[in-house]
Amino acid sequence: MATTLDVAVLVGLQASGKSTFYRQRLTASHVLVSKDLFPRGARRKQDRQMRLVEEALASGRSVAIDNTNPTPQEWGPLVAAGHAHGAHVTAYWFPPDLEGSLRRNAARQGRDRVPDVGVRATARRLRRPGRADGFDSVLDVRFDGRGGFHVTRATDGS
Repeated sequence: MATTLDVAVLVGLQASGKSTFYRQRLTASHVLVSKDLFPRGARRKQDRQMRLVEEALASGRSVAIDNTNPTPQEWGPLVAAGHAHGAHVTAYWFPPDLEGSLRRNAARQGRDRVPDVGVRATARRLRRPGRADGFDSVLDVRFDGRGGFHVTRATDGS
């Protein structure tokens, strides 16, 4: 039986649990692509990200994109790349909890900590993804209170 390629687009504020979710749920099945892993001064990060996504899909590997991906401008090219390779494209939506993200972010050290102004700027741009955006499925991801996550199909019919 052929394995279906999957593109997992994580959408949410900084410090919303996206990277932890990837480690807990997707690391065994998906190649990680994250601009956070690029050198701080790297140029053309979007081009590099798309190249890595394309390379993974072309080699038959599913991929997870762990960035904030707050708007269709960020996730649109990822959806298109996935569909061009025949992949199922899933949005993992981490509903915004600005105060919780700011609190978790404040506990971060060094490069992992984002200035609060950056978290707030992302919150202003953040848009909930839906099937109308080209996603094959949309899943809501919330903390379960026990160090893990509760994942449900989106309530908008996605």
